[in-house]
Amino acid sequence: MGEASTIGLDVAKNVFQAHGADAAGHVVFRKRLVRAKVLEFFARQAPCVVALEACGGAHHWAREISKLGHTVRLIPPAYVKPFVKRQKNDAADAEAICEAAQRPGMRFVPVKTETQQANALVFRTRDLLVRQRTQCINALRGHLTEYGHVVPKGTDHVDRLVALVKDETSSVPKAARGILQVLIDSIEALGKQIDDLDAEIGRRAKDDPVAQRLMTIPGIGPIAATAIIALVPAPEGFRAGRDFAAWLGLTPLQRSTGGKQKLGAISKMGERTIRRLLILGASAVVRWAVHRGAAPGSWLAQMLARKPRMLVTTALANKTARIVWALLVKGGTYKAPAVAA
Repeated sequence: MGEASTIGLDVAKNVFQAHGADAAGHVVFRKRLVRAKVLEFFARQAPCVVALEACGGAHHWAREISKLGHTVRLIPPAYVKPFVKRQKNDAADAEAICEAAQRPGMRFVPVKTETQQANALVFRTRDLLVRQRTQCINALRGHLTEYGHVVPKGTDHVDRLVALVKDETSSVPKAARGILQVLIDSIEALGKQIDDLDAEIGRRAKDDPVAQRLMTIPGIGPIAATAIIALVPAPEGFRAGRDFAAWLGLTPLQRSTGGKQKLGAISKMGERTIRRLLILGASAVVRWAVHRGAAPGSWLAQMLARKPRMLVTTALANKTARIVWALLVKGGTYKAPAVAA
């Protein structure tokens, strides 16, 4: 087996595939590895570049392989797919990863530490619980519709749903009340768990000076500020706020050709959690401006006067992302721009 300068590793649950190539791109070896032998294999290899797709477990393997003296590169799966030749199998995937890693213009994903992944866990867990609570509420509302009770959507109307189930004079049959009570108990338990996570996020935001600075931006609260700190890689890695907004998926999707620029909706190709939180924060700011009025002559007032409300919300989220990047890189707090008289 020759010496490889780049190794593409296709990770899986139990069976891994390694593809080694020299500096010229020639194949040095193709090897099938079981999970227990992966680190042993890389311990025998000379220090080289090891490339993996940024998928589940990739950050763990990147940290472990880095400890053996190798330089690890994580590649987004979308950037690997164009290098797959014809058939789809583990060996072809490993070869595609190896070839993609050797491209001079390839973009890589920063390897996360265990602490960074642990900090992100609270937001992933909260999102899961919120989705489960929404499912239970929708199920409860749908079942009550079968008995002639129509209640609007939203968590604000959960009390009405609960009252209908507990009201013995309503048209809900007794045989269904016990089952519907199971859904009510689930909603209450999930709500308590979500409140506990919100309190934990609020505590983290209160103790973090960076989060305090981010919360000076309109539309950024404790949840968004803490999520940005936990989920955003080194902000210095972005050349400008525009690149940071593009990483979040808040820039238009291009379908330009023949020298004619065609821009569509936002790409949604980046970090989903932060993008959603920025959109929600921008929605609150726009809603407040519509009901209470924006400062005359301000950017927001001008946009609301000539653009649809949802477009303004997305544009404001993009603008907020750029401000976030500026505060993370340059420090300081947000100061509202002065409106020209």
